[in-house]
Amino acid sequence: QVQLVESGGGLVQAGGSLRLSCASSRAIFSFGTMGWYRQAPGKQRELVAVMNSIGGNTNYADSVKGRFTISGDNAKNTVYLQMNSLNAEDTAVYYCNARLFTGVRWSDYWGQGTQVTVSS
Repeated sequence: QVQLVESGGGLVQAGGSLRLSCASSRAIFSFGTMGWYRQAPGKQRELVAVMNSIGGNTNYADSVKGRFTISGDNAKNTVYLQMNSLNAEDTAVYYCNARLFTGVRWSDYWGQGTQVTVSS
């Protein structure tokens, strides 16, 4: 069973920064990809950033390119999301995602979410 535990959310003023962490119960290099999604009130969950766990290739939503950075620490089994120049549109619950190939199909695992609130 995979467990993902997010931390680092909170209240920040516009223009500020936060770093989210996602601690995994499995080695992060065992996953195909790890990423961050977010869901604002009344909106669908959307991809924020994703990284290939082996090669480290990354991909970002257009709305966060140049402001957010996803990274991983294999020694700590933790994935991070550094968020800079935050604005009110970044307010959402942020979820960590890990995608694991089980030999038959890909399975998605999710953390419990962490709230990020940006005050303008």
